[in-house]
Amino acid sequence: MHEKYRTESSAAPPEFRRPALRPADARRAVRGAVARQELPCTAGALDDALLVTSELTTNAILHGGGITGFDVDVEGCAVRVSVSDRSDEIPVAERAADESDRWRPGGRGWPIVCRLARDVEVAGLPCGGKRITAVVPLA
Repeated sequence: MHEKYRTESSAAPPEFRRPALRPADARRAVRGAVARQELPCTAGALDDALLVTSELTTNAILHGGGITGFDVDVEGCAVRVSVSDRSDEIPVAERAADESDRWRPGGRGWPIVCRLARDVEVAGLPCGGKRITAVVPLA
């Protein structure tokens, strides 16, 4: 099962523009894709996939100049979520200034994604921006 969502360029006439994808829309797409596959999936595993989806889409909006693409695939017992944005910057998790085990305030999203996903890939896009793909186990 593969679902693809694209936001349109602002140069497109208003009657052809789709509204920008929001984190809630992305979570709804993931929930629907998993439900259609009728996989035995624990609530906690689905919650992990939804949290990763929220973090990736929110970070694209807040730090990446907006979402330019969104894909969700269910592969076996895992969900693959890809989010593209306009920024070429690679996400990093930053430690607190005192180098303790605490992450700096506001910098929790990327460590959450890296901890919950089985695989995470960041790839530059040919026309600028990046695509982050995370594979989250459902079992």
